[in-house]
Amino acid sequence: MNDPIKSRERFARAQELIPGGVNSPVRAFKAVGLDPLFIDQAKGSKIYDIDDNEYIDYVCSWGPLILGHAHPDIVKAICRAAELGTSYGAPCEKEIELAQLICEAIPSIDKVRMVSSGTEATMSAARLARAYTGREKILKFEGCYHGHADSFLIKAGSGLLTAGVPTSPGIPIEYAGGTLVSSYNDIESLEDIFKISGRDIAAVIVEPIAGNMGLIIPENEFLVELRRITEQYGSLLIFDEVISGFRTCYGGYQNLIEIKPDITTLGKIIGGGLPVGAYGGRQDIMDWVAPEGDVYQAGTLSGNPVAMAAGSATLRLLKKHEYYTYINDLGQYMVNGIKKLLTSCGLEYQINHMGSMFSLFFTERQVKDYSTAVISDTKRFAKFYKTLLSEGIYFPPSQFEVCFISAAHTLPDIDRTLSAIEKGLYWSMQEG
Repeated sequence: MNDPIKSRERFARAQELIPGGVNSPVRAFKAVGLDPLFIDQAKGSKIYDIDDNEYIDYVCSWGPLILGHAHPDIVKAICRAAELGTSYGAPCEKEIELAQLICEAIPSIDKVRMVSSGTEATMSAARLARAYTGREKILKFEGCYHGHADSFLIKAGSGLLTAGVPTSPGIPIEYAGGTLVSSYNDIESLEDIFKISGRDIAAVIVEPIAGNMGLIIPENEFLVELRRITEQYGSLLIFDEVISGFRTCYGGYQNLIEIKPDITTLGKIIGGGLPVGAYGGRQDIMDWVAPEGDVYQAGTLSGNPVAMAAGSATLRLLKKHEYYTYINDLGQYMVNGIKKLLTSCGLEYQINHMGSMFSLFFTERQVKDYSTAVISDTKRFAKFYKTLLSEGIYFPPSQFEVCFISAAHTLPDIDRTLSAIEKGLYWSMQEG
């Protein structure tokens, strides 16, 4: 590998112009004790930094690039749309096309509103739930991340875990007071909160597959009980499928478990790599949204024609081809290989896995919630990460993020990655 001297130089310059030198905190690589790489280009399963180093990419732009980087059909769709104009601030046919694909794929969604990010989607969903129920409190789960709206930065995950802070300065106390926090996978904790505050809870928002404290899989009956208790108390259930939507299957994870939330938030994949989010649900709920109803939400770039074209092209490809079988098989192959390496090393680290997503936790305890995730050995992860990077493998630079496999990855990619992981595990065990 070439010494990433150009990346270090660019990062020094970026720090003079941009807070922390990055436009999203985890990108700063602080959790692994490195300077971030500056990426020059990407294609398929590979990314290339400005020092001409090649990496097999398991970040995939934090999930949305399920078909890999610069898929030719998506690039063509983007170029065709851009040639006709990059933004209208007016309705366009591509909005209808993408909305129809989403509504057809996810049975719980009768109507959907496009926005420009996952944060916009979850923030708008919470506002809608409050208006619809006439209640004020939202219940979330410790370690789950639903974007950076004020009411959600309460014991959130992802970059907040990496930074070691449970919330953010600048949030009014009354905002925090409107958010209740329960433990993920803990039905008893959930029931206790509802016994006290159930009639004040407008909605429960949950990542059905938690992906911001590392990958956390819902335990048996957890989501079933969540649906039951929200119906019992007249609260809405919001599934935040910004990560899991169209990643676990064509549609939402809710399709696989046959649970219908009242509202679903989407992002990542439905933009084909461009900035898109969405929230949708039952017609009687969505009809409260302006201009049909009085719940205000707007965005100049909502329904942007280029982003709509990228999203529509992505969903049409996912619907047409057998990509899910392929990427899930690759995911299983990768996880089986990692487990063999862990066994041969005599290590009891944990690996959580769902389809084409996985997280390796440097802890001996089963990881099922926030409290079991945060005891992971982040120093050992940093040593492991540095070895992977030196071997040309690009994992997320945080113990508390998820690795993604795309349809552009190949068996040789996975085999090369497993070889690097073997070296990484060896060096992570060394002292000093």
